[in-house]
Amino acid sequence: MLCADMVKVCWKDRVGKAQRSMALLEDICTSGACLQLETPVPLGTEMHWKFPKQECRGLVRYCVYREIGYFVGVEFSPTSKWSKKRYKPQHLLDLQKLLDHSK
Repeated sequence: MLCADMVKVCWKDRVGKAQRSMALLEDICTSGACLQLETPVPLGTEMHWKFPKQECRGLVRYCVYREIGYFVGVEFSPTSKWSKKRYKPQHLLDLQKLLDHSK
């Protein structure tokens, strides 16, 4: 689902120093999310962030630079599956529902 919401993400850099940054949550599903950051994050890095009723934790699977920043794909750990019932981003667009309505 496409979405837009600001989240504070945390991770440890290659030397083990804690890093924090604000990120734009671009999309989310039960298995992962895409975040837009101003700095790159190495592949395999564990990241986490909290919503009011849920904490998300997972591993960075991709990090690519596009004109406006770094897009970081995080695959959730098995205990961090996202649920719309527990957290709904400020702006959420379900493309499947949009397609179903156009038929």
